[in-house]
Amino acid sequence: MTGEYGDEDGWIEAELAEFEEGEPGAGAGEAGDSGPLPVVAVVGRPNVGKSTLVNRIIGRREAVVEDVPGVTRDRVTYEASWRGRSFTLVDTGGWDPQATGMALRIAEQAQIAVELADVILFVVDATVGVTDADEAVAQVLRRSGKPVVLAANKVDDQRMELEASALWSLGIGEPMPVSALHGRSSGDLLDAVLDALPEAPPQRFGAERGPRRVALVGRPNVGKSSLLNKLAGEERVLVDPMAGTTRDPVDELIELGGKTWRFVDTAGIRRRDRELKGADFYASMRTRAALERSEVAVVLIDASEVLTEQDLRIISLVIESGRCMVVAFNKWDLVDEDRRYYLEKEIDRQLVRVPWALRVNISAKTGRHVDRLVPAIERALESWSTRVPTARLNAFLTELVRATPPPVRGGKQPKILFATQAAVEPPKFVLFTSGFLEETYRRFIERRIREEFGFAGSPVFVTMKIREKRAAKK
Repeated sequence: MTGEYGDEDGWIEAELAEFEEGEPGAGAGEAGDSGPLPVVAVVGRPNVGKSTLVNRIIGRREAVVEDVPGVTRDRVTYEASWRGRSFTLVDTGGWDPQATGMALRIAEQAQIAVELADVILFVVDATVGVTDADEAVAQVLRRSGKPVVLAANKVDDQRMELEASALWSLGIGEPMPVSALHGRSSGDLLDAVLDALPEAPPQRFGAERGPRRVALVGRPNVGKSSLLNKLAGEERVLVDPMAGTTRDPVDELIELGGKTWRFVDTAGIRRRDRELKGADFYASMRTRAALERSEVAVVLIDASEVLTEQDLRIISLVIESGRCMVVAFNKWDLVDEDRRYYLEKEIDRQLVRVPWALRVNISAKTGRHVDRLVPAIERALESWSTRVPTARLNAFLTELVRATPPPVRGGKQPKILFATQAAVEPPKFVLFTSGFLEETYRRFIERRIREEFGFAGSPVFVTMKIREKRAAKK
């Protein structure tokens, strides 16, 4: 189209050069996969500073920390490294062998983490000393036969180091005095962890993408954790009728359809962040970060209830993030004929912004149509990575503009001089124009691009570059 309208000043070529320098896809996979990383499980009774120590090791505030017991409830994994050696760090909930109710289920998750770990990092509060719960946990760890590194936490000065020596009585080795809050002696602790790790496997290099990342998002108590457990075929994360059970994003590798996927169970996103306090506020921030790190979002909606403001807000967050989207209407086993009728009306009226989102009707509780989720995710990811050849795109737009010209603005009709797809993951199209295109016309172009080239389940962004008026020649 440049030849048709002329480009004597090289404006289009100059603008194109900026796009062709390369914009990495948002969902670029991991390169250089060197096999599974060794696993270090961080365990201990409630409120001894496990999550604070995890944040110290990974070098950022990822794990939710609050000065009350029971903030961490699931097994939460992070990737960490020390002295060039990478490993997976598993933060667990407070482990009390005498616990009951919810605390018992948290303790069970901690015990599972121990069974799967290569090394156990046992955290004890040195300011309190050895408690009955510490002794009970130490007894379990001794029976596990796994290497154990004992972290005597909250040792902020040399005086406390003498008190930490009393932890020898646990019978699992030398206590390593450390202050997770201030970082004191954390390097020595990590040296001990590395010494206990199994020998590193030979490194392999390659350009293959790692497991695709799928974020399960939605308002509290819509069944995100239940769906993750159903997909995994076992209880990987806690499920409870009480809303807000999940606080940290929980990553789980699950094999489905012959592929390995990394599913991320996130905390329920509530209506207003400014109303959140403490752990709930940070959990909301973690959920947003997990969405940014993912490639596709599965938005869970409770089909048995009326669509809420929170549901619509979460969908808007996914659109803004540029991730492809599958909307899963959960609890379909509770939906009768009347509710189906009204739900379709609500979808037509309230989800008008996302007619492109793929939809599946499921029941995480019974497993109904859960097998349809992965094909929908695969289709959305395929659309997210689709690139339209420039020649085909411009030929299509030429015919489209001929049939439906842009609306006149200021007495002049703008022209589309050239178009290109500037990026994938998500797909971004740039229109080089001679004037401003109304938003309604840009939406019209987006809709017609979808009809012509697909992009089911993926957002499509259409922007414009307006040619500046050339200065009058002298």
